[in-house]
Amino acid sequence: MLSKISALLLRWWGWKVAGQFPHDVPKFVMIVAPHTSNWDFPVGVLVKSAYRLKVNYVGKHTLFRWPFGAFFRWLGGIPVDRSRRTNFVAAMAEAFAREKQLHLVLSPEGTRKKVERFKTGFYHIARLAGVPIALCKFDWARKEVFFDPQLFWPTGDERKDLDYLWNYYKGVVGKIPSQGIL
Repeated sequence: MLSKISALLLRWWGWKVAGQFPHDVPKFVMIVAPHTSNWDFPVGVLVKSAYRLKVNYVGKHTLFRWPFGAFFRWLGGIPVDRSRRTNFVAAMAEAFAREKQLHLVLSPEGTRKKVERFKTGFYHIARLAGVPIALCKFDWARKEVFFDPQLFWPTGDERKDLDYLWNYYKGVVGKIPSQGIL
C-alpha cells in the first residue's frame, strides 16, 4: 500500500523513473547526482518506496538523533559522524564483505553545495570491496530519475575514472542548477 501511495505522489509531483535499477546485482555502490537540495531526499525516498528498492544510504549522524533517528534508520540510513576521523571507506568495504546483499547509495559530491570535483570515498569503497558503481541521475529539469543499466567498474586509474564519472553527470540539472555539475 505504501508503495502505491509513493508512486501516486511521484506522478502528482510530475516525476518519472527511467532506465533499469540493477536488482539482479547483489552488491554495488550507487552514486546519485547532482545533489543540490534537501528536496533530493524525498524524491529518493518516494522512488525507493514506489519501486520497493532495497537500498541503504549514508547521512549526517545528527539526522539520526531523537526523535527522527529510528525513522531514518527504517528508511535504510547509516549514520556517519564527519567531524571525527574514522576509516569510513574501510568500514564500508568490510560491510560489503560481510553482507550477502548491499546496495549503498551515496552522493558523490558529499554535499549540496557547488563542488569542482567529486569526493573519492564512493570510488574507494567500490574498489576495495570489488563491487561496481551504479549510476543514477536526478534530473530536475526533466523531473526524471534515471538508473543507467550499465554498471561502472573502477579501473584503478582514479583520475581517469573520476573524470569519466564527472563528465557523465555534466548537464544534468539539479534542483538548484547553479550548484550542479556544469
